[in-house]
Amino acid sequence: MSPVHAPLGILFDESILQSPFVNVLATFVALNTLMYAVLAVARVLPRPRLPWRRRYQRAETRSIYPDGRR
Repeated sequence: MSPVHAPLGILFDESILQSPFVNVLATFVALNTLMYAVLAVARVLPRPRLPWRRRYQRAETRSIYPDGRR
């Protein structure tokens, strides 16, 4: 009994691979892959800090020491 050899690299007929549906599907998969790659890289990189924006700073002091001294 000899093994069955399938031709390598030829899974579909060329007319199927050149159809508009396969081209649209391949474009969608490519864009989806790029989007997830960009999102993955964006999660790994640190968030940029804007120098002119101070977080958690009140307009008025709410301390029991209004002039900031203890």
